[in-house]
Amino acid sequence: MSTRYEMVFTCFLKDDTPESVLDTLRWHMGLRADRPGSVGIDECPHPLLTPNADSSTHLAGGEFARLTHQSRSSRDVWGLFVRVFWPDDILEEAVSILELLAPHVDEPGYGGYFRAEAEAWPSVYMFREGTYDVTGPMSDFRTR
Repeated sequence: MSTRYEMVFTCFLKDDTPESVLDTLRWHMGLRADRPGSVGIDECPHPLLTPNADSSTHLAGGEFARLTHQSRSSRDVWGLFVRVFWPDDILEEAVSILELLAPHVDEPGYGGYFRAEAEAWPSVYMFREGTYDVTGPMSDFRTR
């Protein structure tokens, strides 16, 4: 049996995040049926952030994906929260999501984590200056 990973993406995106980025997120989350023109089938053959509605998920509370326009302090932002399971054969595709988000993150800092289903310690995403770092047990996941 292959390893599954709990994937969590959580951040605020700037209010002026391009509509093409928001549409790409909506497609990945299953909130938009048609593939955006900016997402090639070769680069991403399937949505990555669509929650599994199956009640047999092993995540307490189930899988979840939400993108909401909201107020934060004195400004508007896009709030993103996603928690899904991925099989290990697509783990490296997290890079495409992190690269999509990083230039539009409202404030630097924590952006989520991933961890193998049976592991206690996660690897953490940190956003800063339009890019991201991954720290923790699998910080080298991009080279696997």
